[in-house]
Amino acid sequence: MKLTKTLVSAAALLALPTLGFAQEAAEAAAEAPVDTFPFIMTSVLFLMGGFLVFWMAAGFAMLEAGLVRGKNVTMQLTKNVALFSLASIFYYLIGYNLMYPLGTWSVEGVLSGVWGPGVLEAVGVSPADADDIGYASTGSDFFFQLMFCAATASIVSGTLAERIKLWPFLIFTVILTSIIYPLQASWKWGGGFLDEAGFLDFAGSTVVHSVGGWAALTGALILGPRIGKYKDGRVIPMPGSNLALATLGTFILWLGWFGFNGGSQLAMGTVGDVADVSRIFANTNAAAAGGAVAALILTQLMYKKPDLTMILNGALAGLVSITAEPLTPSLGLATVIGMIGGVIVVFAVPMLDKLKIDDVVGAIPVHLMAGIWGTIAVVLSNGDASIGAQLYGIVVVGIYTVVASGVVWFILSMTMGIRVSEEDEINGLDMAELGMEAYPEFSKG
Repeated sequence: MKLTKTLVSAAALLALPTLGFAQEAAEAAAEAPVDTFPFIMTSVLFLMGGFLVFWMAAGFAMLEAGLVRGKNVTMQLTKNVALFSLASIFYYLIGYNLMYPLGTWSVEGVLSGVWGPGVLEAVGVSPADADDIGYASTGSDFFFQLMFCAATASIVSGTLAERIKLWPFLIFTVILTSIIYPLQASWKWGGGFLDEAGFLDFAGSTVVHSVGGWAALTGALILGPRIGKYKDGRVIPMPGSNLALATLGTFILWLGWFGFNGGSQLAMGTVGDVADVSRIFANTNAAAAGGAVAALILTQLMYKKPDLTMILNGALAGLVSITAEPLTPSLGLATVIGMIGGVIVVFAVPMLDKLKIDDVVGAIPVHLMAGIWGTIAVVLSNGDASIGAQLYGIVVVGIYTVVASGVVWFILSMTMGIRVSEEDEINGLDMAELGMEAYPEFSKG
């Protein structure tokens, strides 16, 4: 018996170092630093992508300033600064949390249960206290998504130029950026019913661009065309004030689109992620080039001369077309997808004129029609896409946006009036709405 106790005691003494080492190993594992590299790199991707998309606000402003007549240039610039600022405030107050319910739905997959302002992480947050250490900082995600929201409002601005009042337009912008856009975006990007149905939209051909296009189309139908645009069955040309500005705006938008599509990879913590972002950049550029070249060639064939405004919008249509799936196509297919977008613009612009739908900058063909095409084109390269799910998403978002924006436009029209007087339109909105003469370097046409 004594021998047994002695042996047990000896075994225990021998085991103590082992137990101690095991405890130390467990404590070391518990204290091991969290791998923060993916968190840091993805946050950097969002911040870089975000300020590139922010630069698109300048692109929209320059494009619109160049394509409106000189007597309306200051008004367009004012609208673009104001809409971006209002989007920033109201996306923070309502839109961000409405767009990302994070499982908190009032109506499952349809209506977010989170109504209230966005909240950032604490100053100097530690890895243990970060909102999602496996993803990115809340501030970088908010900043990136805000830029998409503001871009949606910019699309509407150009279509309704030269005849809409400033303040009704800005009120519409507030509702668009705080409720209309975030709610439908939650159906796809917030994990709602469109996402569950298998609808695919990588960076927003439908979620962003067609929403802006549908809202613009609805507003244009209610607002009506500019005075003198359609006369005796003819379309009267109303040349823009400065095609150099319009061209600059297009190149700025082209640049910003690398952030728009590249940042939508939503990850940059691995070799594969970085390679995918690079692939997205290359495909985005290829589609823009394809759209521009298609419009160049087609206008030469149709009108015997190239048309610069069509070429500019062709490039933009190519960019919109590739936005729903910029990752999986080859460079050749991306170019073809963009070229079809350019073709759509060349045919859609005169079609809208035949219907007497006045779109000053061509935003409806570029963002709505090319957005629909790009969403369908996902099935050409992504094996997870189905034509049924893509069409379902297009139809649902289209009906929702037309009804929601139509109600808002109608209420504004009945209460405040959305169109300036005939005299003010003839004199120009710079004078009528802002009390300013046209800049001397711009035409007063």
